[in-house]
Amino acid sequence: MPISISRLRLWIVAVAALMVLIVAGFYVHARLQVRRVLKEVAPARLEKDVQQSSEGFSFSKSEGGHTLFTIRASQAVQYASSDKATLKDVTIVVFGRRSNRFDQIYGSDFEYDPRAGIVAARGEVHIDLQGNAEGLLSPDQTPPRELRNPIHLMTTGLVFDQKTGIARVEGVVEFRVPQATGRARGATYDSHTNELTFDSQVDVQLGHEKVTSLHAARGKVTKDPRSIILADVVITQEQRKITGQQVRLDLTDANDIERAVLTGNVALTDASPSGLAVHAPQGELFLGENNTLRTALFTGGVRFSSQGSNPAEGDSEKLQLNFGGNNRVQQVVASDHVRLRQMPSGAQKNRQQAELACDQLTMDMAGGARLHHGGTGGAAQLTLTPLEPRVPGEHAIITAQQIQADFDDQGRIARMRGEPDSRIVAVVPGEPDKVSSGRRLTVNFAPGGGVADVIQEGNVRYEEATAVPHEAGGRKAFGERARYSPDDDSLTLTGSPRVQDGGMTLTADSIRFNRHTGEAFAQGSVKTTYSELRPDPNGALLAGGEPVHVTARAASMQRKSSLARYSGGARLWQGMNAIEAPAIEFNQQRRSMVAEGTAEKPVISVFAQPEIGNKSGNGKGTTVVVRATHLSYLDSERRARYTGDVRATGNGMVLTAGLADILLQPAGQKGEQSGPSQLDQIIAQEGVILQQGERRASGDRLVYTAASGTFVLTGGPPQLVDPAQGTVRGDSLTFYRADDRVVVESSGSSRTFTQTHISR
Repeated sequence: MPISISRLRLWIVAVAALMVLIVAGFYVHARLQVRRVLKEVAPARLEKDVQQSSEGFSFSKSEGGHTLFTIRASQAVQYASSDKATLKDVTIVVFGRRSNRFDQIYGSDFEYDPRAGIVAARGEVHIDLQGNAEGLLSPDQTPPRELRNPIHLMTTGLVFDQKTGIARVEGVVEFRVPQATGRARGATYDSHTNELTFDSQVDVQLGHEKVTSLHAARGKVTKDPRSIILADVVITQEQRKITGQQVRLDLTDANDIERAVLTGNVALTDASPSGLAVHAPQGELFLGENNTLRTALFTGGVRFSSQGSNPAEGDSEKLQLNFGGNNRVQQVVASDHVRLRQMPSGAQKNRQQAELACDQLTMDMAGGARLHHGGTGGAAQLTLTPLEPRVPGEHAIITAQQIQADFDDQGRIARMRGEPDSRIVAVVPGEPDKVSSGRRLTVNFAPGGGVADVIQEGNVRYEEATAVPHEAGGRKAFGERARYSPDDDSLTLTGSPRVQDGGMTLTADSIRFNRHTGEAFAQGSVKTTYSELRPDPNGALLAGGEPVHVTARAASMQRKSSLARYSGGARLWQGMNAIEAPAIEFNQQRRSMVAEGTAEKPVISVFAQPEIGNKSGNGKGTTVVVRATHLSYLDSERRARYTGDVRATGNGMVLTAGLADILLQPAGQKGEQSGPSQLDQIIAQEGVILQQGERRASGDRLVYTAASGTFVLTGGPPQLVDPAQGTVRGDSLTFYRADDRVVVESSGSSRTFTQTHISR
C-alpha cells in the first residue's frame, strides 16, 4: 500500500510558499515601497485637490552593491482633501539582501493614509514567488522576461497598520502552483514577531488525477524557529486519511522541509481491504534528497491494527516506517514493549489467537503493500490462546532468543522460526505445566490464522510434572525433533526418541503422545522398560522386583489405566520369564497381560518344571514351553489361561488341548527366581491329548501336578493307547511322568494298576 509522499510534499511546499509570499507582500507593500514612493519620488504640490502627482516612475533600493527591490508604478497621486495617496498599476520586484530571490508583488490600486499609518489594497493583490539560483553570481539583477512555474498568491482587502506592524486580510487568500491549489480565510502578519497566522479554513488540493487534500482549522508561521504550525489537520488521499491536533513543519534556511512533527491524537486510517490503522500521541516525518521520505516515526505509545482477511492489532512505544524507492514503505520497525496480536478467521478447528511480545520487531514489506518477512531483536515470546479452551485460562507460551516470521501473499503470518534456546510452556489451570525445549523451533500457521503445528529441533526435551503434588514421577521425553499438533494436542518425537513416564522408559523410531489424555503411540523398534517395581512374594510370572522389558514393532499406551498394547513380534520378559506373541497387552498396575497370536504365529511362553518330589522348587528340573493363540494372565492369581490350539511340550511330553490353565508357584519372599516361574499345575480341557513317548492318552480334562509328576485324565471317557500293551479305558486314568505306571479307575470297581511302555 504505497504512501504518495510526493503529493504530501507538494501541499507542504505550497503552504510554505503561501506564508512566505504573504510575509514578503505585507512587508514590501506596507513598509518599503509605498512610503518610499510617496516620500522620495512624488513631485512638488499640485493643484487644489490633487496635492501631488507623478506619471510613470520607478524606484530601486540598493545596499552593498546589490539591488534589494525595485518599484514601478504607472501613476502616484496624493490628495490634499484626504491626506491620502494612491498608487496605480504597481509592480514590486524583490531581490533580497543576498540577491538570491526574484519575487513579484503587483496590483492595480493601493491606498496609503500616513496620518493613520494604514496601507490598504483597494483591489486584488497578486504575488508571484520564484527562487533565482543565479542571483549570487551577479551584483545586480535584470528581471527575466517571464517567470517559469511561479507560485501565485491572490487576495483582496489587505490592510497594514504601520503603527502596530500588523497586517490583516479578512477575506479569502488563494494560491496556486503547477501541482496544487489552496485557500484560507483570514490572515494576520505581525512584523515585530515575524509571525504569520491563518485564521481559519486552510484547504489545499494536490494532484490532478488522484487528488490529495489537506484541511486545517488554522495555521501559523514563525521565523525563530523557522517553522509552520497547523492546527486540527486532516489529510485525505484516495482511501487514506491522516489526522492530528497539530502539525509542525521545521524548515531550513532555504525553506525546505526538514521534518514534520504531528502531535495530539495522531491517526492514520486506511479504508482499503487491508484496513490499516495507526494511533499515536506523536508522529515525525523525516525527508531526504529530492523531496523523498526517509522515515516516519510514531512515538509515545503506538497502537496499530489491520482489519483485513486475518485481523491483527499491536502496540509499542515506537513505530518507525523506513521508505525505499517511489516513496513506498520498505520496512516497519516497532520497538520498546512490542506486542502483536493476530486473530484467526474462518471456522477451522482449534482456533487460536497468537500474541508476539518482544523488545523490537522488524517487518520487511513486499512492494510497499504487504508484509513479507519479520524478525525480533532480543528475547521474544509468542503466546497462543485457544478461542474455545477446554479450561478457562488455557494457553501456551513460546520463547526464543530471536523469532523470524514469514508472511503469505495476503499479509498473514505463515511461519515463525525461533532460535536459539527455544522453549514451549503449555499452561492448563489445575494441571502441571508441560514444558519442552530445543535449539530451534518453527510455528506453522493455517491459512485461517490458527496454528497448524509447532516443530522443535535439536536436543529436544519435554517435561511434565506429576499431577499429585510432592509425588515423584511425571513424564519426560527426549529426541532430536518434536512436532506438536494443536488439533489433537499431540507431540510426536523422532530422532532416537525416548519417553520416561514414572517408572516406565519407552524408546522407538517414532513416539507420539497426547498431552491431555496421556495416550501414547510408538512405531519402529519399540522397547519399553518398566522399572521401580516392588517384589510381590505372592505373585509368580511378574512378581519380581527386577525390570519388565517389552519389545515390538509398534505400541499404544493408555496412561490413566497403565495399559499398553504391543504389536508386531512382541516379546515381554522379566528375568527368565518370557512371553512372545504377535500382540501383547500389559497392565503395569495390575501386573497382568493378554497375549494374542495365530495358528502360524502363536503365543509362546516358558515355565520351569521342578524335579519330582522337590516341593521347594530349588532343585534341578526341566522347562515346559506352552504355545496357544491366546493368553491371559493376572499375577495376583498366578494363573495363565491359554486358549486356541494349546500345545505344551517338555521332557518328552506333548500336551494339546483347546484350553489350558497353567498354575504357578508363588515367587517367595524375594519376589524373584533364578529361572522361569515354577509350574504348579496344568489343567487342560477340550479335546485333551497327551503324547508321552509311544503312549498316547486322550480325554476331556487333564490335571497335571508338577510336584508329584502325575497326570489325571478324566471325561470322554479317557483312554490310553500303548502300541505294546494295547488300549486302556476307565472313568479316570492316572499315570506318571517318571515311570510307566497307569492307575485306572472305573465306577463300581476297584483301582487297576497297569504297566505300559514309555520310550526314553
